[in-house]
Amino acid sequence: MEFSLKTFDQLTVHEVYAILNLRSQVFVVEQTCIYLDSDGLDQQAHHLFSFENKELVAYCRILPPGVAYKQPAIGRVVVNERFRKQKMGAVLMKTALQKTIELFNCQEIIISAQMYLLKFYTQLAFETVGDAYLEDGIPHIKMKYSTVNK
Repeated sequence: MEFSLKTFDQLTVHEVYAILNLRSQVFVVEQTCIYLDSDGLDQQAHHLFSFENKELVAYCRILPPGVAYKQPAIGRVVVNERFRKQKMGAVLMKTALQKTIELFNCQEIIISAQMYLLKFYTQLAFETVGDAYLEDGIPHIKMKYSTVNK
């Protein structure tokens, strides 16, 4: 699987549409969560994604340090439902971690993980930080990935 990494200004209108469409399909419709996806952070993010036959397979955004947290952050992690059984989530996150380290030469990376994905992120070497909290009505927990000694 090949990934593209682009700033917001580098995205084509077709890529923006596909990204927003997939995020809405999963985060709003599938998870029945009414929230405003356009939070003003996309313009500051790097967007990591992969298409297969003009269909968006996987996507996440990488936020620079100081935007959401002191450290860089990975968010809006989403895999097209048709591709989830192919372990695309792990491939996406491993690629996102590598790209975040390359972009920011950082010691920690932060995510706000949905609680039901705790085991998934723990297997990728993320550690929990603090207690669970509600974000848009869904239980989440802050997690960090340490790049030191990796």
